Amino acid sequence: MLPFSFINQTETDFFYYIVMIQAYTETDFKAYLSTEDNRINTSVAKTQIRHLVKLINDMDGSIDYVYPIETSNLITDRYTEMGFYYFSTPDFYGGQVNLLPSGYWKYEVYEVSWIGTVTITKDSAPSSESDVLEPSDDNGVVQGLVTKGKLYLAEKDGTEQVQYTQHPEPSGTNYIYYGQ
Repeated sequence: MLPFSFINQTETDFFYYIVMIQAYTETDFKAYLSTEDNRINTSVAKTQIRHLVKLINDMDGSIDYVYPIETSNLITDRYTEMGFYYFSTPDFYGGQVNLLPSGYWKYEVYEVSWIGTVTITKDSAPSSESDVLEPSDDNGVVQGLVTKGKLYLAEKDGTEQVQYTQHPEPSGTNYIYYGQ
């Protein structure tokens, strides 16, 4: 059973299942998050919904936004599959991230809906949860928070900030004399 937290939002009870995503720096990862149970705009089809993910580093407070790669057939009643892809110069609108430093991050997932054609570009998709674009059927509208949780980002083997070298044991006796 997953732990959960309870939030009362606009006089309606919402349950957010807190799920920990585990990933490595400089690698691609996928997350399977529950979004449909808290869906806000039910008047449009699943194909008209995308999710804006806000990532907040626990250590330094830095914030990154990304539209993970989703396909409409991966939004099920139980979960939504979200793909995050590593790139050294990330594309916010293309599901690309370069999360540093490693450690714990908070994530918040916001529902963004379109009435017309879904196009995730600078001109047609909100860049943050508070961004409001010019009214148009082809512009996305942030509906609200649908889930949140934690991300543990471990360092990829060989890229750790502190690295140790293990030396072989000496073959003979190894005495340490006082004063030398």
